[in-house]
Amino acid sequence: MIELEGVPELIDPVMVAAFEGWNDAGDAASGAVAHLDREWKGEVFAALDAEDYYDFQVNRPTVWLDNGVRKITWPTTRLSVVRVGGPKPRDLVLVRGIEPSMRWRSFCNELLGFAHELGVEMVVILGALLGDTPHTRPVPVSGVTSDPDLARTMDLEETRYEGPTGIVGILQEACTHAGVPAVSLWAAVPHYVSQPPNPKATLALLNRLEDLIDIRVPLGELPEDARAWQLGVDQLAAEDSEVAEYVQTLEEARDTADLPEASGEAIAREFERYLRRRDPAAGSAQGDPGDPTSYFRDPSGGSAPRPKPKPDDPDEDTP
Repeated sequence: MIELEGVPELIDPVMVAAFEGWNDAGDAASGAVAHLDREWKGEVFAALDAEDYYDFQVNRPTVWLDNGVRKITWPTTRLSVVRVGGPKPRDLVLVRGIEPSMRWRSFCNELLGFAHELGVEMVVILGALLGDTPHTRPVPVSGVTSDPDLARTMDLEETRYEGPTGIVGILQEACTHAGVPAVSLWAAVPHYVSQPPNPKATLALLNRLEDLIDIRVPLGELPEDARAWQLGVDQLAAEDSEVAEYVQTLEEARDTADLPEASGEAIAREFERYLRRRDPAAGSAQGDPGDPTSYFRDPSGGSAPRPKPKPDDPDEDTP
């Protein structure tokens, strides 16, 4: 039995989790949860015992000085809670850590124990994978679930993946068996520029999370960081003709695949996000409230409405 002290009664809580490691290309997923925690000043209320789940030769502790006193930080998974304001306030339980080295079933059961005690209504797990996607286009984000009813009601893909998986896949299945609604959001990161951080992929995950659970995330400097990241990759690609040619090939393939998806539905979704961001009751708006196109610009600087991302085939790409 998990006993929680000092945690107030939560409002419509959703658990949002991300783990560094195999499921976190470009640190996009862990970066998204870190952004939520930072922007809403999350308060840590629990940490899993590192001895139970981590091999310290794989994930080593770090030593640091605090006013001349040596201290050790152990690799672990921490839980914090943040309150999302607005007309319909709700709470997020943020889970951020490193993919465990061992005892994955016990690890998931412990997290689900917290979810049960806190009254969590849904679990959203963020992940990022390497894919054949150009850095110049909007980041594809696929939403998958093992629950057929949830797939139908929330317009998600029902996962059919077979093959090696990480803690994201294991936790999602544990939620399904426990009767907890669970969704995984996967961002595709260009494999030719996989070094972290990738703020553009982080931004795409946060945008999809907003749509999924109907919240508004303060983006801070993230859009500008995403634009700067893309400009930097543009410059690197321009210096190598082979890379530039390869990117052009990916662009052509992506544009051809996405053409049927540039629908009124995608434009309507972007407009809904714009309305949510300019709502004074939800906090300060990002961009110019008088310029609706400011919310349709992707980090590349284009002003056309972004087409609906075409989900990657879960059978091929989603662990």
